[in-house]
Amino acid sequence: MKNKLILGAFLLAAPFSAAQAMTVDTFLQKADALEKKGMMALFASDYKLLKSEVETASGQLREERLAAEKAGKRGAYCPPATPSLGSKELLASFRTLPPARRGIQVKDALRMLLARKYPCR
Repeated sequence: MKNKLILGAFLLAAPFSAAQAMTVDTFLQKADALEKKGMMALFASDYKLLKSEVETASGQLREERLAAEKAGKRGAYCPPATPSLGSKELLASFRTLPPARRGIQVKDALRMLLARKYPCR
């Protein structure tokens, strides 16, 4: 429950600059530290940073998918009309990456998760 409260707002889609790109390793370190803070995490600057990172990544992925569809190509994933992805699922997916692969950007890890969860048929 507290994971949903702390990290649930991460999944809002809003495009931002790629200059904020963060690795999965850094993301997980910050998320773990926030989870230890409990409800006080909502007031931490890292909360806003992680939220922004997921918003940026999801917005960019959405734009990529729509551009591919507009060009008559298949996107990386095909979500339903009302996609559902919780913070626990996001973090669990990121944590399944081997430590050697956690240097990838959050955007790329999120793309892999969405492609697994919402494959195009």
